[in-house]
Amino acid sequence: MCGIIGVVSRPSGRAVPTSAEVLAGLDDAIRTSRDGDVALTANHVGRVDLLLRGDAGLEVLMDNRRLALDITSRLDELDAFAQRSEAELEAASSLSVAEVERRSLDLARLKDANWAIRNDRLRNAVAVFDLAGTGATDSARNAYFSIQQAFAALDRMEVRGRDSAGVHVMVWGHGLEATDSRVAPLLVGRQDDALFTSRSVRVGAPGCAWSFVYKAAAEIGELGDNTRAMRSAVVADDLLRLLVSQHGARVSVLGHTRWASVGIISEPNAHPVNSEELESTFGTPYLVAALNGDVDNHADIKVRNGLRIADPITTDAKVIPTVVARRRASGESLGEAFRNTVREFDGSVAIATASAESASTMLLALRGSGQGLCVGLAEDRYIVASEPYGLVEETIRYVRMDGEALADVNNPATRGQVVVLDGELAGTLDGCSMMAYDGSVIALDEASVTV
Repeated sequence: MCGIIGVVSRPSGRAVPTSAEVLAGLDDAIRTSRDGDVALTANHVGRVDLLLRGDAGLEVLMDNRRLALDITSRLDELDAFAQRSEAELEAASSLSVAEVERRSLDLARLKDANWAIRNDRLRNAVAVFDLAGTGATDSARNAYFSIQQAFAALDRMEVRGRDSAGVHVMVWGHGLEATDSRVAPLLVGRQDDALFTSRSVRVGAPGCAWSFVYKAAAEIGELGDNTRAMRSAVVADDLLRLLVSQHGARVSVLGHTRWASVGIISEPNAHPVNSEELESTFGTPYLVAALNGDVDNHADIKVRNGLRIADPITTDAKVIPTVVARRRASGESLGEAFRNTVREFDGSVAIATASAESASTMLLALRGSGQGLCVGLAEDRYIVASEPYGLVEETIRYVRMDGEALADVNNPATRGQVVVLDGELAGTLDGCSMMAYDGSVIALDEASVTV
């Protein structure tokens, strides 16, 4: 098993809450807790948790130690109230079953909201600060927030496999050129690695995103080793910091944690992999992809398409972006090129792909049993993960793809699903387009959302 994580975002349109608003909400919760009202207390804490989500919530927490301490002290009091209420409920003997269930649900909501603020919102703010450093611009904070969300999800997904891992960051909107005197020295030696190992960079063609990748591979290790190594590489990357700090800079992130099946454990085989072939030319459509499962006929596809892949890269995932790039170069639209490519594959697969020419778009495919992909609908973000526990930190609302579903029960070619995410509408169902493998449109509505 392996794990996929993707983060696609758009600029936040929500006003940044003030420290006073946040603390007032928790003070309201404390007042109702002193009246013994668990349900109202849970409502107040839940609203504060919502305030602290997304880029706007991060902004009020970043580098604000006083606010973090004030929040923590109030959460301590609310946790104590939850513990007392739980003990009282356990001791109560005259309540009906329905009343016990209602109060238990209210207690669970309260404890979940307390936990989320303490262990998700506050912890994420610290983690983003550690990545971004002092004096970070708004664009940089938002970019590192997406990267942190990917790292946090990978930490949870490592139980699915951890012999290697990778995080890929597309950066666009920064307005910088490779010849810029600030950029050129930082690019030295980072574009020449044909194996796309850690810290490799690809400069985007005009109008396209730049590509940064961070990888780790070790046959023997502990949970957390890979993300620690990649975090360190991100923190040390002055070129990434320069680009994301520019006004208007945006990022999308694709990550993967691997349990090697096809291809040895190595950085060249760690996903995401890119679309480059031997003798690739500048301006060729550039994509990256990550794969769960196996493309059983990858060798046939490599021969049939005449793919020229560097020998040390032996993972079957490499055929995904290379074939999509070939189709795109032949004139197919990005969506058509992706769907027509994944239709060629035999085997059970979950696939995520990103393109430098449409960097705010992410393409997903799921076919067969044994794999999973969920699209989390977070505030101004899509969080893609192989399982719900990869996105639950950010949202409980998600669309689960079904790799066994048939759009037409009489047509086996319709088995499997393809999703195209439009980052300009990130976090909404409107930006999430689903179709069967044969191209049949699958309508999504609120009934499609798991909560």
